[in-house]
This record gives sequence, C-alpha cells and structure tokens, in this order.
Amino acid sequence: METVELNPAFWRGKRVLLTGHTGFKGGWLALWLQSWGAQVTGFALEPSTEPSLFELARVDEGVDSRIGDLRDMPALLALVAETKPEIVLHLAAQPLVREGYRDPLGTYASNVMGTLHLLEAVRQVGGVRACVVVTTDKVYANNEWAWPYRESEALGGHDPYSSSKACCELVAQSFAASYFPVSRYAEHGLALATARAGNVLGGGDFSADRLVPDVLAAWSRGEPVTLRYPQAVRPWQHALEPLAGYLQLAQGLYEQGPAVAGPWNFGPIDADTCNVGDVVARLAARWPQAPGLQVEQSELHEAGLLRLDSSRARQLLGWQPRWSLDDCLQQTLDWHLAWQRGEDMRAVTLAQLASYWGQA
Repeated sequence: METVELNPAFWRGKRVLLTGHTGFKGGWLALWLQSWGAQVTGFALEPSTEPSLFELARVDEGVDSRIGDLRDMPALLALVAETKPEIVLHLAAQPLVREGYRDPLGTYASNVMGTLHLLEAVRQVGGVRACVVVTTDKVYANNEWAWPYRESEALGGHDPYSSSKACCELVAQSFAASYFPVSRYAEHGLALATARAGNVLGGGDFSADRLVPDVLAAWSRGEPVTLRYPQAVRPWQHALEPLAGYLQLAQGLYEQGPAVAGPWNFGPIDADTCNVGDVVARLAARWPQAPGLQVEQSELHEAGLLRLDSSRARQLLGWQPRWSLDDCLQQTLDWHLAWQRGEDMRAVTLAQLASYWGQA
C-alpha cells in the first residue's frame, strides 16, 4: 500500500455518514468535515452533557443532523438507504469506563448491538466504499506491560466498557471476513477498518469521570480536583490527532481498498504517555491559583499502565501527531477559558482546527 496524503479536496462533496456527531470527538469531526466541504449526515442521540460542544459550536449548522438511536434498526436502515453514504465514520458509543460499570446492559447494547446494526444496514443497502469503526485503546487484554500494544496483540477487556469495545472489534472482523472479503472486493466494493485511539483531550469535552473536564470544572468552582489513580499511565493526545487518523484511514480505504483494511492504532509519541498526576501538574502550571488536588482511592478496576504502538499508522499510512502534550493542554485550556469569557465557540473551535492543520 501507499502512504495516504490527507487531502481536503478529496472530501469535497463526499457523502459521509458520521455517527456520534453530537458527542465530543464527533462534534470536532463534523466541523472538520464541514470545513472541507463534505456532505455530512450525522446520526446520534441528543447531546449527553449540558453544556455540549454540539450546541456551543453550533455543529448542526452545516450537518444534516438526525437524532436517533443505533439500537433502532429500522430507523438506521432507512437512514442509510435515504442518504446513500460513500463513507461511514462510526464514532457513536457509550464512551466511559465508569458508566460501563453503572450500566453494563446499556453499554453493551449501545456499543455492540449499535455497531452490529450499522454494519448490517451498510451490508443490506450497499454502495459504501469506506467504513471506519472507532473503538478504543482499551480493547487490548491489558497485562500492565511496560511496552506499547500493537494491533496484533490479543483483545480483551476487564470492565464492561473495554469488553464491549473489544466485542466491536470482533464484530467488525467477522463482517469483513463474512460479507466484505478481499476475494470479492470487485463485487461489494467496501473496505472496512477499525481505529484504536488513546485518551483524548480538547475543548468542548464536558463528560463526567474524565480527567481534564473534571479538573477544569473543579478549579472553575474554586475547589481542588479529586484524583482516583494519579499514577495511572495513559496515552494522552488532543482529539484532533486520532480524528486526523480516521480521515486519513477513510481516504486510504476509499482510494486503495482492502490494502488499508484491518485494525489501526493512533496514539501519541512515547514522551507524551505519562501519568495522571503529571497531566494535572502541567495544567496547574497554566492555571492561575489552581486550587490543587486530593486523592481518593476507587474500588473500581481501571488499567494502571497503557501505551499504544502506532508504528503501523506512521509507516504505512504516513500519519504523524502534530501537537505535543503541552500543546494539547494549552489548546484545551484556551478553549475552556474562551468559553468562560462568552466568546463565539464555533469560531474558536474552527480557529483551533485551522491552527492544527497549519492554516492559521
């Protein structure tokens, strides 16, 4: 396969179905696709937080926004038949580890059956050229290894969220082998891939039980932040980093077909894989009179050490991270402070997108 040079002109006029456009990553991706002239249909539940990036950045202004549930197969099938997407980017999910503990049935229903419904709708309707199913870095059977996980490592998942996302990987693998095999590519014309990203940060994430949103919310109230696992090591990155990878991957699937299929990791450079306490310390250095932190031990299991090996994406796709962790934290804090000042958050978000892509 050839490396993929992500090209804004490629996306102009492309019919794209984006699930999860009301969420944090989905909102950023919807705005990115809008800015490049794609014809985007979004399908998702109502925003899960108040406030939300979707509302603050007025994501629906340039998207055919459909509010619905991936667990509703007839509605999803009708949507795919109506909009006839060429490219499908599947981001919709229940994305939180602790929510998975609270609601395992809902988590599996959304993540596993939602993915299954989407792929079945794509299979029945036909016409899709490229499909990217987004999962997570937590799909791996975590052995607390010191070295990063590669795409060939065993899948697993201790908690319901991680397990449900590993199941999504198996569903995607099964559909690719059963209905979209390479040997029949000339017949079905679809190339399918999965994307595994690290812990994403960025402006507009208001989810509970996520590190930076919790930190910024607590400090904005003048309260110290409570950390559950200050020594837990994660692959931190700005949301735009894996989103660029998803776009590059989808473009590669469209242009090169099955050569680009399969699982892909999109993680930060090794230097930006650090522990929770270090991330909070870096934020505190940028926050005037940061109220500090306190540690509260949690009884729920979460991985202590998790790193991703993104060599495949770097060498074969040509994908590279653009922002360091410090850049990421500064951009996240700048967005949050702009929101507190009452600025136009659509303009702020689009400006950060342009800055990331080297257009500002």
